Amino acid sequence: MKTKFLFLLLPQIHIMDFAGPYQALHAAVEYGAEFEIEYCSIEKKITSSAGLPIGDIKHYSKTNISKGDFLIIPGSNTSYLTSNEFKENKDLFKWMTIKYQNGVNLCSICVGAFALAECGLLDNIPCTTHFKKTKQLQSQFPKAKVIENILFTEFNGIYTSAGIASGIDLTLHIIEKIKGSYFAHMVARELVVYNRRNGNMSQESEFMKFRNHIHAGVHKAQDWIVENIDLKMYLTQLAEIAGMSERNFTRIFIKETGVTVSKFITLIRKEKINELLKNPDLSRIKIAKKVGLQSERQLSRIIKNQK
Repeated sequence: MKTKFLFLLLPQIHIMDFAGPYQALHAAVEYGAEFEIEYCSIEKKITSSAGLPIGDIKHYSKTNISKGDFLIIPGSNTSYLTSNEFKENKDLFKWMTIKYQNGVNLCSICVGAFALAECGLLDNIPCTTHFKKTKQLQSQFPKAKVIENILFTEFNGIYTSAGIASGIDLTLHIIEKIKGSYFAHMVARELVVYNRRNGNMSQESEFMKFRNHIHAGVHKAQDWIVENIDLKMYLTQLAEIAGMSERNFTRIFIKETGVTVSKFITLIRKEKINELLKNPDLSRIKIAKKVGLQSERQLSRIIKNQK
């Protein structure tokens, strides 16, 4: 029996909130998953937040979705989701609530969480949304347990995710629950999605292993390290970049990445060294300077330790 994924496309939808999860599911289907993908809305024609017209959409009341299926609500402009116009859709909220009570899983992408909150479905459960909107979600819906600095949440058949890319993370998580970890891994490889990473890193980068978090301050420090690996690194400077005290930065960095700041810097240096060693025109002392080392001896020590 096929698992259905029904996307609720609301007016002023953010296309990437829809396209990311859709592409993950589409790739899963191509690998043989028995998934069925459908779309619905509250209107026959809608316009995306970027002005792209989308037409001939089935009304949500005309769809058939059953226990174990998934209703996915991509984000739209927050101004629309918090407007009186949207809040007047009482029949929609009732429909969503009934579907959930009948065993349908509900998933929000980014600010789609505001739609779930309007139904009262986020009351007293952990949830999240885009980091710029977590405080607003908590303020407007005080019964919700809004969590910051997390990719997605799952609680009793209700899933919520943070910004655009985390919608893919959440979809891969759901695919893994249904089809297993290896299958989800194949889909992730198809999408060229492994772990959260900086866009300028190679796909097999060591750097990827320590980016699977959404802490903005730690990301800033990591980006600075990679972009300035030729400079001497000072903990005080990195903490300032991250917007924290040295003590807090050290603690949070380990918590979010699983390695110390010093270990991370060494691993990035190793990766850069391996890249530079491919250039026959660079001497070892020049390579050492390009990765922030003072001598060829330090370079040799790092090369020796990675073997």
